[in-house]
Amino acid sequence: MALRVIGAGFGRTGTSSLQAALERLGFAPCDHMGEVFKHPARAALWEEAVATRARGAAFDWERLYAGYQATTDWPGAFFWRDLADAYPEAKVILSVRNPEGWYESMNRTIWAIRRDPDVGRRVAASLGVHGDLAWMPSLVDNIVFEGTFRGRFADKAAAIRVFEEHAAAVQATIPPERLLVFEATDGWEPLCRFLGAPMPAEPFPHVNDAASVEARLREGSAGAPPADDEFMRRMAAG
Repeated sequence: MALRVIGAGFGRTGTSSLQAALERLGFAPCDHMGEVFKHPARAALWEEAVATRARGAAFDWERLYAGYQATTDWPGAFFWRDLADAYPEAKVILSVRNPEGWYESMNRTIWAIRRDPDVGRRVAASLGVHGDLAWMPSLVDNIVFEGTFRGRFADKAAAIRVFEEHAAAVQATIPPERLLVFEATDGWEPLCRFLGAPMPAEPFPHVNDAASVEARLREGSAGAPPADDEFMRRMAAG
């Protein structure tokens, strides 16, 4: 089963909602940073993919994507060019949002977790995830804060420039017939039309907004258990 949909959008552009929507449309399972928390052995493979690309060599993507039909969010979005080449029949979805809103959401969630990784560990423990999470800071840095933002995420103007340049690069590289530029507020219609999928009757999923993540971070910091285990599955980006 080859990868059929490649999500090229950064985290905090509705990638959790897009993951849920794709799985509802039959493109399941869909990869997402949350999969690394569920299957931490994947972290070493992602680190290997980063190192392989740095050497200018080709990575065997089936080692990560065998059994998956779609991917959204980081880490996959970091490798969007590689994946588009490796899976030439796959369609590409660039999830986007207002740059100012995106930065504020990142700053309040993923960046907050990165500044205090112990928060993530306490939340994991409250969910019964007691494995070694030592991979988390390294992988998030190598993929996101160093790999994507070159250590300048705290500089808002620089981070937004990277965000906008990324969107422009995707649109300049992927042929229009293969690409959908998508906001979660667009709902089912453009997504279903692009994928040739029937329109579901239920509302489009809206998962993991910044306010809900912040609430879970406060609960994790206080040592209180979160309300459900969706947070751990999806907290890395939304």
